[in-house]
Amino acid sequence: MSEVLTVTLNGTIATVTMNRPQAMNALSQAMRADLARAMAALDADDAVRVVILTGAGDRAFTAGLDLKELGSDASAMADATGTEPRANPVKAVEQCRKPVIGAINGVAITGGFELALACDVLIAADTARFADTHARVGIMPGWGLSQKLSRLIGIHRAKELSLSGNFLDAATAERWGLVNRVVPAAQLIAAARALAADMAQVEPGFAAAFKRLINDGFAATFSDGLAIEHERGSAANARVTPDTIATNRVAVQARGRTQ
Repeated sequence: MSEVLTVTLNGTIATVTMNRPQAMNALSQAMRADLARAMAALDADDAVRVVILTGAGDRAFTAGLDLKELGSDASAMADATGTEPRANPVKAVEQCRKPVIGAINGVAITGGFELALACDVLIAADTARFADTHARVGIMPGWGLSQKLSRLIGIHRAKELSLSGNFLDAATAERWGLVNRVVPAAQLIAAARALAADMAQVEPGFAAAFKRLINDGFAATFSDGLAIEHERGSAANARVTPDTIATNRVAVQARGRTQ
């Protein structure tokens, strides 16, 4: 797509790579705009079923907002904290209806940490690390980290990370439930592609509706989440025919015998 962002297609799986390794894949205005365009295009592409998001090189997934750019452009901060996907990479990823797998190849710092949290699944290299340095830089989070992190790992652990700015290694991130799994760095993309291939077998419209159901329920109270599931599930299941169930049952049983 550009020098700062690449998109490669492998069947129904798209891999989006933030490509500024010399700057630890920092989220410049140009990269944020390209990421927004790429995610919108992939969302609209019926041939794509799953997206993998990663960074170039082995040092960084992304170090977050480009602090050099923020320090030299008075308008850059206002742009970066906007709600439009062109400025807000978290929105760009969250608005994709397809599953997005974050392949965390190195450090994910501050805005990069927030971008990682926007993904649906996180697979981390054993060399990956996470840090929230908002407090040390003197910038409040604006892409959801202050609310998401505590819900994912607990409020006390979230405060420890955000109020210290300390790094969290991949093994601890897995133990705390922040990432789905940790793999050797050399196997990261292969592991992400294997999971993506499994997800790509699900009918796209159903996958999008299920993802939305999980997200909407997570954002609600438990009681409201159950009500959302009941309403949407009842409506969707009423359209399912016995023939569909019979066909899918055979496929599920066959897959179970091979796993």
